[in-house]
Amino acid sequence: MQRFEASTLQEACKQAATSYGCMISELEYNIIQYPKKGLFGLFAKPAIIEVIHSPKPLQEATKNQEEKLQEREITKSITKSSNRLQVKEKEVLDSFFKKESKREEKRRRKEQTKEYESISAIELENKIKNLFAKSCFDIDTIEVDIENNTAYIFIDGEDAALLIGKEGYRYNALSYIIFNWINAKYGLYLKLEIAQFLASQQDMIKNLLTNVVDHVKKTGWGKTKPLNGILVQIALEYLRDTFPNKYIAIKTNRDKEKYIIINEFNKR
Repeated sequence: MQRFEASTLQEACKQAATSYGCMISELEYNIIQYPKKGLFGLFAKPAIIEVIHSPKPLQEATKNQEEKLQEREITKSITKSSNRLQVKEKEVLDSFFKKESKREEKRRRKEQTKEYESISAIELENKIKNLFAKSCFDIDTIEVDIENNTAYIFIDGEDAALLIGKEGYRYNALSYIIFNWINAKYGLYLKLEIAQFLASQQDMIKNLLTNVVDHVKKTGWGKTKPLNGILVQIALEYLRDTFPNKYIAIKTNRDKEKYIIINEFNKR
């Protein structure tokens, strides 16, 4: 048996196929470890596979043709498991932004009787400043205000863009972490703004959904185009505020892309 390690499962399989001079379909292997990107670039893990069967080498004359087929074989064998992991991670982050379901509302009412520690805005602000002081990010502005049981947190600085990340997924992760901390300990909800990122995304969504909103006003129903990352949550909140008496929910199409439908409550 031989192990192969790479940043992705696809690369690990390529290495194994190249080493044995074969197609991916001829390999028998176990996935020892799925790759993980980590948080803020930390705690990343490579993909590791262990080949448990050594196939016969291919003839040199057919190698070029087989290499093209390998790409297709790798994609088919890996995409399912990779997409499944990504969907699970996104669902965890997305759940933070969703409006309360009936079950969540019951749980929230039950937790209203729970005793939380009290904290002022300046105390919470100092705690967050201490947290970032121990990080590698250059952040020079952290402001906190608490109103209506919600902590409004504004963060800015030279490395603010690094806290947002591609398509806002790092922003999602940071929001999720801070929310779980302040909600569990102080019973607070969260609105996080990083260098006007949230405001700019909200303005963009309003412009993007102009035609959808007009269509819903005329016909009573509609749906958005597929949206990525935090745009799904921002669009969901905007549409629910615009149409408070309609059924509005996130759906997933066959390509694992997320979109939002707007309908009457009795036409789900």
